[in-house]
Amino acid sequence: MEDSEFEHLLRSAGLRVTRPRLAVLRAVRRQPHADTATLLAAVRVEEPSVSHQAVYDVLGALTDSDLVRRIQPAGSVARYELRVGDNHHHVVCRSCGTVADVDCAVGVRPCLDASDTHGFVIDEAEVTYWGLCPTCAADRAPAAAAP
Repeated sequence: MEDSEFEHLLRSAGLRVTRPRLAVLRAVRRQPHADTATLLAAVRVEEPSVSHQAVYDVLGALTDSDLVRRIQPAGSVARYELRVGDNHHHVVCRSCGTVADVDCAVGVRPCLDASDTHGFVIDEAEVTYWGLCPTCAADRAPAAAAP
């Protein structure tokens, strides 16, 4: 996404276009699934004087406006991404914490249809897959026996 698209999104959401908001959106675009500390460091490359609180406030406003999605896998800090509104899921490495997007389940999907809604009008199912990323899986694989 270009800055002009970010400006349009901000205005469409009723938000003012500010340098910190644009810097946060660019940081989230460059580093999807990044946590606040990582995003703060990225934003400060562009806007050195921006405060930690300002980045928190911007992330809150962007999340509340559905321009950014906040995810928080169990045992992890909050992370942010630009991919919103498509009900995609995530896979998380149990070892290093790497997060990747996974499109909605295909084929039989019994866990995505609630067995009892308890009267709720359900509009989304959140699924997190857990495992080892390729790097961590390779690190844990037994080394080949030396000749």
